Amino acid sequence: MAEEKLYVSYNTVHKLIKKLAARILGSGFDPDVIVAIGSGGFIPARILKTFINRPIYAVGISYYGIDHKHREHPTKIQWIDEVQEQLKGKKVLLIDEVDDTRATLAYCVGELLSYQPEEIAVLILHNKLKQKDVEFPPEIKRYYPAMEVEDIWIKYPWDADDIDEQERLEKEMLERMRKEGKELFI
Repeated sequence: MAEEKLYVSYNTVHKLIKKLAARILGSGFDPDVIVAIGSGGFIPARILKTFINRPIYAVGISYYGIDHKHREHPTKIQWIDEVQEQLKGKKVLLIDEVDDTRATLAYCVGELLSYQPEEIAVLILHNKLKQKDVEFPPEIKRYYPAMEVEDIWIKYPWDADDIDEQERLEKEMLERMRKEGKELFI
């Protein structure tokens, strides 16, 4: 049997982000800026901007090599040094697509804390329910996962070669889950 995967369409991403936007605003957190971790956080950040109109800063962090294997630690590819003064004393909403090992998120949080923001909150589409390699520092008090999922391979639409196939596979997966009595998405 092939390895089970979680297929996610752009429609689903949009709906998850819309629900998260309402949850964030309902929690009383009102970010000044959005920081998107590339490349998986770019599209969720842009969709969130539709609901929470804030400037987006992009950072590039790599935890995988060309062979898709973990490096020893995350490294910066692109950073926002030129705007560090714009983050001082601000409420920052950090966005990525998945919290898997947490290494990338925690690394980015650590770097952002050096800019002395008022607060950093973390938003992700999927939190994998598994032991994390690192924990967030105590400064992180707000964590917004759209969904908590098993430790499964997630196929996001921005990684799809054939977007029609991606949507078809998501529909088939959801139908199979319904028949098994499992509801996954909204």
